[in-house]
Amino acid sequence: MENCIFCNIIAGEIPSAKVYEDEEMLIFKDIEPKAKIHLLCVPKEHFSTVAELNDTRAALLGRIFQKIGTLKDTLGLSEGYRLVINQGENAGQTVHHLHIHILGGETLPWE
Repeated sequence: MENCIFCNIIAGEIPSAKVYEDEEMLIFKDIEPKAKIHLLCVPKEHFSTVAELNDTRAALLGRIFQKIGTLKDTLGLSEGYRLVINQGENAGQTVHHLHIHILGGETLPWE
């Protein structure tokens, strides 16, 4: 999508602090971190919410979650981490390209 900031980051049109990339996803540092480690994991296919999942996209998300699990030590998350997916305006989704917040590197508060 032309006006999607995450699509522009994926295309290399906007710089990011990439920590991992493959053919299906990109992980980069959040520019407004809410934890010691705050990464964003973005599928390269543009879709906004889990309501838009089909079998192919659900399988993609499964592979993304699996990859996050295998990268946890490399990402500095061996002591634990939190995954957050905001869905819609009321949940705080400000970029309408599905993305997973990966938070860790410290004891996270439960609110």
